[in-house]
Amino acid sequence: MPLIVVTSSPRVAPGLLSHQAWQALGSGPVLTGSAAHPQLPYLAEAGIEVEVVTPDAASLARRAVGETVVWLAEVTSDGTDEDFMRAVGHAAIALDEPPLIEVVPGSYDLPGARVLDLVAVMDRLRTECPWDRKQTHETLVPYLLEEAYEVLETIEQGDYPALREELGDLLLQVVFHARVATGFDMDDVAAGIVEKLVRRHPHVFGSVQVESADEVNANWNAIKAAERAAKGEQSALDGVPLGQPALSLAAQLLRRAERAGAPESLASAVGQGVARELFDLVKRAAEAGLDAEAELRAAARAYRDRVRAWESR
Repeated sequence: MPLIVVTSSPRVAPGLLSHQAWQALGSGPVLTGSAAHPQLPYLAEAGIEVEVVTPDAASLARRAVGETVVWLAEVTSDGTDEDFMRAVGHAAIALDEPPLIEVVPGSYDLPGARVLDLVAVMDRLRTECPWDRKQTHETLVPYLLEEAYEVLETIEQGDYPALREELGDLLLQVVFHARVATGFDMDDVAAGIVEKLVRRHPHVFGSVQVESADEVNANWNAIKAAERAAKGEQSALDGVPLGQPALSLAAQLLRRAERAGAPESLASAVGQGVARELFDLVKRAAEAGLDAEAELRAAARAYRDRVRAWESR
């Protein structure tokens, strides 16, 4: 006789089970190890009785020898039921006539489902942790900047295994700010960027035809310009964050002005002394298709390596 293990994702609303899972739940006595299993009210509503038992791997394996038994697995975000199911497998193998064990997925995680875990963890931290509870948008700013630069560093170093961790740290900052906010939450943040991406990609989500990346870029800029006009922004430079590093700030201002058709003469002889030279270097880098900020960072890293080599002599 088989032991049918019905699993479900904690990130999918309970009661939303596959047709195969509903069929399996009607094939024999249904057992579970938790009286708080989220599926229980929905199974009761469907007329399916579930017996709550103390999890015992050997007893469950033996019972499945003589009859079809359905085990409603408690699959949590950290997979705590996996150890028990592994023990059931070992107990079944030890029997003279081991039962067939069949796993029936009742629901699956969709891509991005683990972000729900992060939102849930952040909600608990904000509620229960004294440090997380007292943070504000303002106090979190240094961490946001620090994590962004750590992401940048792993990319510049080509350390892609570390990039995964650093992106997680940066994502935490986004979720943290969304949790701190009043008037919107993480769903609103995600909805906003989804709407923006769909709106700015009419060649993917609409009927616009494009042949090249340049056409995509041109459409993107035209849509952004229309959005700025709708917001009442008067200048092409509105919205440029002045708090960014000076080289990248100058480069972004130059790009925006160029797209708006500003005469090139406006970028000549800006500032005085070293400032003028730096601004001119940013302009020359842009004309060469280079990122002045990235170029200077690369030079700084090269200098760092030289100093370390000198120190180790």
